[in-house]
Amino acid sequence: MSGGRWRTAGGTLIRVVSVWAVSTLTMLALAGILPDFRLQADDGDTVTRTAFTAAWGAGAFGLLSALVWPVLVRALLIVPALVLGALVFFLNGSLLLIALRLIPDGRGDANPETAVVVAAVMSAVASATSTALAVRDDDAYRRRLSRLADRRRRRSGTPMSADGDRPGPPGIVFVQLDGVGHGVLEQAAADGLMPTVAGLLADEAGHRLTPWTTDWSSQTGASQLGILHGSNFDVPAFRWYEKETGTVMVSSRPASALELQRRAIARTHDGGLLTVDGASRGNLFSGGADQLALVLSMAARLGKGRRSRAGYFAYFSDPANAVRTALSFVAEVGREIGQSVRARARKEAPRVKRGGLYPFIRAFATVVERDVVVAAVIGDMFAGRTAVYADLVAYDEVAHHSGPHSRDAEKVLTRLDRSLGLIMKIADHTPRDYRIVLLSDHGQSPGETFAGKYGLTLKDLVRAGCGLPVPRRAQRTRSASEARDAVRIALHRPIAGEQEAGQPDKASDPVVLASGNLGLLSFPDIEGRASREQLDRRYPALLSTLAAHPGIGFLLVRSQKHGSVVLGRDGAEVPVADLTDGEGPIAVFGAGAADAVRRTDGFPHVADVMINSMYDPATGRVHAFEEQIGSHGGLGGAQSRPFLLWPRTLTDPLDAVAAEAPRGESPSVPPRASEGGPVGAEAVHRVLARWLRELSGPQVPLRQEGFAGTVRVDEPFPDGRARADVPGPAREPDPVRAAAPARSDEPVRSEKPVRSAEPGRPEEPAALVVEPLPAAPGPDGSAPGARG
Repeated sequence: MSGGRWRTAGGTLIRVVSVWAVSTLTMLALAGILPDFRLQADDGDTVTRTAFTAAWGAGAFGLLSALVWPVLVRALLIVPALVLGALVFFLNGSLLLIALRLIPDGRGDANPETAVVVAAVMSAVASATSTALAVRDDDAYRRRLSRLADRRRRRSGTPMSADGDRPGPPGIVFVQLDGVGHGVLEQAAADGLMPTVAGLLADEAGHRLTPWTTDWSSQTGASQLGILHGSNFDVPAFRWYEKETGTVMVSSRPASALELQRRAIARTHDGGLLTVDGASRGNLFSGGADQLALVLSMAARLGKGRRSRAGYFAYFSDPANAVRTALSFVAEVGREIGQSVRARARKEAPRVKRGGLYPFIRAFATVVERDVVVAAVIGDMFAGRTAVYADLVAYDEVAHHSGPHSRDAEKVLTRLDRSLGLIMKIADHTPRDYRIVLLSDHGQSPGETFAGKYGLTLKDLVRAGCGLPVPRRAQRTRSASEARDAVRIALHRPIAGEQEAGQPDKASDPVVLASGNLGLLSFPDIEGRASREQLDRRYPALLSTLAAHPGIGFLLVRSQKHGSVVLGRDGAEVPVADLTDGEGPIAVFGAGAADAVRRTDGFPHVADVMINSMYDPATGRVHAFEEQIGSHGGLGGAQSRPFLLWPRTLTDPLDAVAAEAPRGESPSVPPRASEGGPVGAEAVHRVLARWLRELSGPQVPLRQEGFAGTVRVDEPFPDGRARADVPGPAREPDPVRAAAPARSDEPVRSEKPVRSAEPGRPEEPAALVVEPLPAAPGPDGSAPGARG
């Protein structure tokens, strides 16, 4: 054995012994503090004997944690995620009781309740000790990661290049900071809240920040579906009513998300952005990835391998991770309660209610989901996967209730920046190079709620305009929240009440739904899309009441005489075909508003009346139709201006959009880019897809799996036939998907398994797949300890 290996083995042994010694001292201290925890015989023991007993117990507990804990977690994957988190303490306590039973002569004993406390403290101390030792020896830590990467590279048969560089084409990691607008990111970096992002912006040869513009529906469902699957056609809002089935589609409901994903694939004839060796983490949709964790659309599917629960095992298999996340969860609940009480005491305005289950929902989004997703991304990078797309929803959830510019939201940005910093550092030790792209799906616009400002909800106003009874007190409008529904999925509880909440009391009553500052009004008893003339005959005061209200910016409704029209205050009326940015009812909503309205007007499931709230360009404020003081979903302000932060080595997004523009595009299709960046989520999809091709060639699936990671015989591709490049059983055409019209505005993708090489660059394999490396650092930056 060489001298370097002896030094490495010696360093590892020192760290293991150090963690063992600290654990022994911790156990001794707890035995002296806790009355129901003893390490001595009934008649007493010498100090040496007691220390030996503590060392034996600490060693047994460490071994059981390393060997038994991963097996327990894998066996408990059928348990809901949050329940598994609660079981962490019980399981840890059980392992400690077993360890105490293994001490000779029965000298160790503890009550079950005390065992839970002792186990939690010892796991936390062991994790902190291993982290401190790794921080003190960064060079050794980097050498260890590099050695593990080399070992897996040799096993995979991938040779190291002559100059020592990592072989194969680079991979790419897309990290979505949900709800973080372009302006918010810039300001946070300038104020020092996000030093990792600030460093990327300061490096002239590193990354570049570019804004992009959302569609009218500025929310995660529409944006992420367009980004991951290339089409968000017929997604008018976060939730909408479909007359032909009498159902309310909700973007964050698993059944709806799965259906939206199916429709997008049928329209594009493409499995998604991540079909080649991809991973989808914490998203609403799969993007065609094989590797899934916390993917909402897949939560609706039953069967082995269909639920995206592997991410829980990868993270909770380390008891230290489990204990740390559980403690952070409790701390975040306390933090939210304290911040809410302080906001009420200071009489901050605007303000919404933050009681009930919200503190736990916030803690899930800002702690559990963040930790699991970041750990999964790190595992994907060590596994050498080609493309990873992850969504961190923490900021979006907090900004909804505290405001996008609040101190609460700023603190969340700082914690997210630390997670980003960890991912950037890990990229230095992975078996392949990685390009890190940061982006967001929308921003948020501040403002008092519609009900808070005017004392009645949008539903109340609609009923008043229809001449229907209105409650004396304004009722709360259900808030759209991906995190809230993710918690229900994690608990295996159905998302009930969404459809019932949209159903009218009578068949003739209108259905009123809210998506941020965008309202949707539908009349179930009117077949097809209701016209202005029909509504005027039935409810003469309705449209004028809505259009004249100071809290409403404009309406979109179909007219039998003039086609669809936009209505505003003072009797303003403009046909959709004649809409112009900066003029008429949409004057204050900025560039691109006219095209966004025109595009939504062509959706089959556009509501009978689309209602956008007012917008004050001087303050950037809107009025949400649900209980949110930071909202998104419609037009107006920062909600429509997300960002792309991309490596300069990749093609500029504007050039990418121009290169990907389909030929023969009809004039009715909006432009894909402006001076302010790409326009629409579908344009962003084309940019990301081009970057993938630049790094690793055309994205052609190499496995016999379909778009959702299932075997091909179970899920046909939307065109109803097997891919030519992958052998598979013959199949009958799928009548539903075969009948789906191909998009005229979607570039044609080659079905041939051919890789186009860049000039001067040799052809490279389509995807580099490397065995996963164990012992990835935790999301908070902690290094692997003795168990790793």
